[in-house]
Amino acid sequence: MSDTLRAELSRVAARLGADGLDFVLERPRDAEHGDLATNLAMVLARRERANPRKTAERVLEELKLPPNLISKTEIAGPGFINFWLAETQLAAAHQHILEAGAQYGRSTWGAGLKVNVEFVSANPTGPLHVGHGRGAALGDAIASLLEWTGHAVTREFYVNDAGVQIDKLAQSLWVRVRQEAGHDAEIPEGGYHGEYLRENARQVLAEEGRTFADLPQEEGIERCRHIAVRLQRAEQDRDLVEFGVKFDVITFEQAAYNSGGVDRTLELLARRRLTYEAEGALWLRTTDFGDDKDRVLRKGDGSLTYLTPDIAYHVDKHDRGFDRVIDVWGADHHGYIPRMQAALAALGYPPEFFDVELVQLVRVLRGNEEVRMSKRSGEFVTLRDLVQEVGVDAARYFFLARKGASPLDFDIELAKRQTDENPIFYVQMAHARLSGIFRTAGREAESVEGKLDLDALPAAEDTELLKKLVQFPEVVDKAAREREPHRVTVYLHELAGVIHGWYHRTRTVGEEARTEQARLLLARAARVVLANGLGVLGISAPDRM
Repeated sequence: MSDTLRAELSRVAARLGADGLDFVLERPRDAEHGDLATNLAMVLARRERANPRKTAERVLEELKLPPNLISKTEIAGPGFINFWLAETQLAAAHQHILEAGAQYGRSTWGAGLKVNVEFVSANPTGPLHVGHGRGAALGDAIASLLEWTGHAVTREFYVNDAGVQIDKLAQSLWVRVRQEAGHDAEIPEGGYHGEYLRENARQVLAEEGRTFADLPQEEGIERCRHIAVRLQRAEQDRDLVEFGVKFDVITFEQAAYNSGGVDRTLELLARRRLTYEAEGALWLRTTDFGDDKDRVLRKGDGSLTYLTPDIAYHVDKHDRGFDRVIDVWGADHHGYIPRMQAALAALGYPPEFFDVELVQLVRVLRGNEEVRMSKRSGEFVTLRDLVQEVGVDAARYFFLARKGASPLDFDIELAKRQTDENPIFYVQMAHARLSGIFRTAGREAESVEGKLDLDALPAAEDTELLKKLVQFPEVVDKAAREREPHRVTVYLHELAGVIHGWYHRTRTVGEEARTEQARLLLARAARVVLANGLGVLGISAPDRM
């Protein structure tokens, strides 16, 4: 419906001499202002220095809409045009919901585009913390939204298994192995102190035998390097699977060195005359491509900076045929974005190839008190601890309740509360209540069929619910285009509020036969939309609470 109206408004803009004009067609916040509203006349008026209300009249005169699409139009305020959908369109939309079922809300505008979404990508140096959990929920939901809009999506996890942090991890595990075997040893400066390394050390001794602790230090540390990465990656995978997140591809940083990918990238940059040597280091000319200063690729001591393997990694993504890559990074990497953009622009990649979604910090609260750490990690609240306490559904919903780039307070007590104050309980209870209607009626929801008789729905709440349901495809579309899953959580909370109001202020089972049938059809459609919306976010839609 909105697509048809948007296309016609674009045609009118072109006819009035403004082809390709950027305007808004959206749902008004106040239902009294119609079902859809546009600022087209105001944008045209600014361009022509004309009276916006007079321009709105011209727009309406030029509109040629299909019959029975719009029942009423109105020029409001400084030149907004408000539209009310015809009831026949609402009935048709309801029928589409039932026919599409689990596919309702999907579209194909991204068909033919291969997208790589890389997220979490935690260093294999310890358990996943709640910040990783928020990144996991965000990345997985973005990937899901892109799939819902027709994109071919690959979910990828990048393992930083090379560098100083892995050296510290290997040394720390070796010390814990020695300590567990009864030897004196101390964690090196900057090493890892969490209880999880003691667990790993006990596992090493159980698998390798007590004599492992007597190996020469260099050999012991080198073997601990591989063991530590393996154990930490296995634990991270277990936590992510429990959280409902599965990756299609796991890529290891070390593989880029072993395969020659890093060397080939340096050669590629040199061939394009994008590098130079100064002060004993190798530099990349990123200032030629928008960065505020050139960046070092290889330091004077011969070691490579983080930027070098990262460029090689994204070259590899490009070589694998992805049209777009979306990386989900912690907010502390904000300053890193321009240099990656500049490096990829230097290679000739289009601007739309590379995008970053930032994830801000999560503050975990228990009521009014901040929870700072778990015993196991020694430094932070782990994702595992959080999920075990509040459940996967609550954790994912809370993580997605706000835009990823906004800080988030996660109240554990609120997430466990079985009341309407808890947003995930509130939304899931709406689905359970709708399911309860069918149990009371003694019917399976899918057995309720037929066309919706709008004349049999006398309450304003009936129409309000129906109008809210037909917004879902637009919400998915907008959330996918903007890569903002929180738009779906906001919509689900609003929809749940409409459902609860409809449930309390109207009656379904026991009403006059025509009204009972119509409301059962409406309840079935509402179940579909709620389940689909929760499904996009990787959250269950329970029939009972």
